[in-house]
Amino acid sequence: MTTTRGGPASQLVHVYQRFQEYQAPGATVCISFLSLMVIRNTIILFFSFAFLSSQNRCSVAQKWIKAGYWYGGSDFPIPDINSALFTHLLCAFANVNSSTYELSIPSDFQQNFSNFTGIVKRKNPSIVTLLSIWNGQAETYKSMLGEAVNSSVLSSMLTQSSYRKSFIDSSVKTARTLGFQGIDLFWLWPNSTDLSNIGTLLDEWRATVDSEPRNSSVSKLILTMGVRYSPSLQSVSYPINSMKRNLDWAHVVAYDYHMPSRENFTGNHAALYNPSSNISTDFGIREWLSGGYPANKLLLGMPYHGYAWELVDPSDNSLGAPASGPGVTTDGSIGYRFVRSFIQNYGYGARSVYNSTYVVNYFVSGSTWINFDDVETVRAKISYAKEKGLLGYNVFQVIHDDKWALSLAAQDEVHQGKRSWLWLKIVLPIALISILSASLMFYYRRRLFKREATGTRVLGDRSFSGRGTSLSAAAENFDGDAPILQVFSFESIKTATNNFSRENQLGEGGFGPVYKGKLPRGLEIAVKRLSASSTQGLEEFKNEVSLTARLQHVNLVRLLGFCSERGEKMLIYEYMPNKSLDLYLFGLQSFSD
Repeated sequence: MTTTRGGPASQLVHVYQRFQEYQAPGATVCISFLSLMVIRNTIILFFSFAFLSSQNRCSVAQKWIKAGYWYGGSDFPIPDINSALFTHLLCAFANVNSSTYELSIPSDFQQNFSNFTGIVKRKNPSIVTLLSIWNGQAETYKSMLGEAVNSSVLSSMLTQSSYRKSFIDSSVKTARTLGFQGIDLFWLWPNSTDLSNIGTLLDEWRATVDSEPRNSSVSKLILTMGVRYSPSLQSVSYPINSMKRNLDWAHVVAYDYHMPSRENFTGNHAALYNPSSNISTDFGIREWLSGGYPANKLLLGMPYHGYAWELVDPSDNSLGAPASGPGVTTDGSIGYRFVRSFIQNYGYGARSVYNSTYVVNYFVSGSTWINFDDVETVRAKISYAKEKGLLGYNVFQVIHDDKWALSLAAQDEVHQGKRSWLWLKIVLPIALISILSASLMFYYRRRLFKREATGTRVLGDRSFSGRGTSLSAAAENFDGDAPILQVFSFESIKTATNNFSRENQLGEGGFGPVYKGKLPRGLEIAVKRLSASSTQGLEEFKNEVSLTARLQHVNLVRLLGFCSERGEKMLIYEYMPNKSLDLYLFGLQSFSD
């Protein structure tokens, strides 16, 4: 993590270093180990969660898109769509009239398209719906199979500005009429000529959307586009700059890499990784990002379908094994619901196998070899999308989900990132409070060190916490109105009394000897030193300190402070001449007249 001098992270490190490096000359009370540990652990927590939040920035810093296609010609009822699991739903597909180049809805789909937005919003009022347009079923399927496509309607539409205008105007009008909030262009496998003109189409499309008159209750239409897994393949390159300017996002069609209708060997049709080839989702995503397309405008396409191959030799079911063609269905395509049903009926208790190298699932039954995305694969792909900072994901198609198992798995993985952010919001305030507390402790201890440099320390503040049991306990007995007492170091008293010499001894009572001393600044003191054999314990000593501190009177000797280091219990008073009040106060047997 890179930090600046004035940033929060660098300030935390700076405070920690100051705590570690600070040493006061002659100090007898150092910063407590506990204080250092509090700050150290706080900084570790701060950096850990800051790193965690950066890893999950796609689900926190921006709205995470959970989009999916619903095919208008399916027999899957619109009310059965669990729209609560999505943020955006795309109704597919509208066609383009080959004569007028205006948008047209197939007559069999008309009612579904008209009712789509209203129905899905009943379960999820915040759902955003988009009208999706494609290249036509026949032409799209030919492109997917790798067959030659002469000239599609969309290709013709691109060639003239008047055709593009008819297409654009009708798409905006149709979307508004049917209650959609956006338009999606699902044009797979456009040729190089098409792509050179798509940039112009997107510029004009965006300009029309931006200039569209609308009331305050209607938001601007969203523009999205489905793109191939790689921006450049077989001399085909997408107009990235125009896409960045004009699209709200592009969703990568990260599937159908290998299909049994065009290849006679088994293959991963939607592998996230491929150690031996560039045909993988990770390779394509990295190509899009390195080409300059922003991650926060890119959605990861996820298939809710797989493909079945018929093996030539059932004993050879490895990846790349010879196959005679599609299995189970005419073209080998098989939706996730069908896959689950097939496994249940023909698995005889066996489950699909998850391969983490490619991030795929396999199921083999006899001569049938199936490659598809299961729950484990979906979770891994969502985690990948978050790590790359993508905007979200887009599934094809929602009607294939079985009891919404895949969509729920995707949502659980997203919520995992949000829970990490929640932990960050909880821990960060605690960390800041810990730093503040440690800083206050450092402030008071630094004041203490400055006093120690002259051989004394200050006591009288209730927030003070000294070193050692006796000092801490004594401090707890003082109220806020108690006079300020000096906590003398043993060395300073030893020096002042000439190492407790007999010449400096004023006398001795039942509690122990009393010595005369002189502090560096010339102040004369009397030191009452509790003898080791005295019956006065620590509690009595604390009581005497506390009581004497309060009994300030013009006729009483003034208590300056005390010392409790090295097992000593000493009271330091202001010195008065011999045979004066201190004689009676101390109860001394004087050694001299």
